[in-house]
Amino acid sequence: MTVQELPGAGASYRPTPPPAWRPRTDAAPLLPDPEPYRVLGTPAADKLDPELMRRCYAELVRGRRYNAQATALTRQGRLAVYPSTVGQEACEIAAALVLEERDWLFPSYRDTLAAVARGLDPVQALTLLRGDWHTGYDPREYRIAPLCTPLATQLPHAVGLAHAARLKGDDVVALAMVGDGGTSEGDFHEALNFAAVWQAPVVFLVQNNGFAISVPLAKQTAAPTLAHKAVGYGMPGRLVDGNDVAAVHEVLAEAVHRARSGGGPTLVEAITYRIDAHTNADDATRYREDDEVAAWKAHDPVELLERELTSRGLLDEAGIEAAKQAAETMAAALRERMNADPVLNPMDLFSHVYAERTDRLREQADMLRAELEAEAEAEDRS
Repeated sequence: MTVQELPGAGASYRPTPPPAWRPRTDAAPLLPDPEPYRVLGTPAADKLDPELMRRCYAELVRGRRYNAQATALTRQGRLAVYPSTVGQEACEIAAALVLEERDWLFPSYRDTLAAVARGLDPVQALTLLRGDWHTGYDPREYRIAPLCTPLATQLPHAVGLAHAARLKGDDVVALAMVGDGGTSEGDFHEALNFAAVWQAPVVFLVQNNGFAISVPLAKQTAAPTLAHKAVGYGMPGRLVDGNDVAAVHEVLAEAVHRARSGGGPTLVEAITYRIDAHTNADDATRYREDDEVAAWKAHDPVELLERELTSRGLLDEAGIEAAKQAAETMAAALRERMNADPVLNPMDLFSHVYAERTDRLREQADMLRAELEAEAEAEDRS
């Protein structure tokens, strides 16, 4: 039966929804502001929490030094790869500090700094990138999900954990981090849809650093902003200056509070910039201009906060020097520990694959054990 054959079709047929149709949600409150929200350098900075901001400053300085040391380790062959967050430290630090101990952080492969700021041992944070162990840490101990190399696959996991926690009655919020490139993956859209339908206590933080490796944002989406994508799923979208640590922390704190109080998910887009190359294997000069990088260096997150705090008398030279010394101490310890060759057990290849080994795995493990024993006996005879 065609539309024209339906009862009442013809002149009275109108291809529109019936009168009972109404929007599920008023879109206006969900829309992001037209400009990224800022605190530093604005009247809103009058309300800064001095203790929190001094801690943020110390973490930013340590984070900058951590990035530099990890990058150096790749050049020395101690790391296979390192995706730097130089220029994005404000997002990393704010994400780590805004969570309670009981909450969960779901990082991407670039977010080792956020994991370190949350309390993870820097060496453990780099272990996956070193290639000598599975994750390098116990996710349950730190409430940090395994660092995720596949793009955006951590987002549905965050939604699942947050939804499960709410069903169990646990007061837990999940904060999931992703880059602008990850928003082009299907996992991103599926995660937002499930989170909104279930009203899961989860916050999505998109670090928009302008490029998905070499692909500029304009070739990924025609949306006004990535934060606008939230409206299509029925959640608020927030746009924030990702280099303003005070603004990022405030916006994320509001989103976490909303999630914890039953208000559902929020999508936060932080406008920032990746100063370094995508990884040590990337040549960023092939797809962006030096003038563009220089302009973003002038909006450096460490300098922005330092300038604000010193001008307000909340940070002095002694405080600046103390932060630098603490960062150097961390870098020296990281360098020393990473320069020690790891002790590897080839039999670990078969650990944590299945709760109970399959017949095939047992067979392979027996073969490797026999080879290792034969090699050891040969060395003893020589």
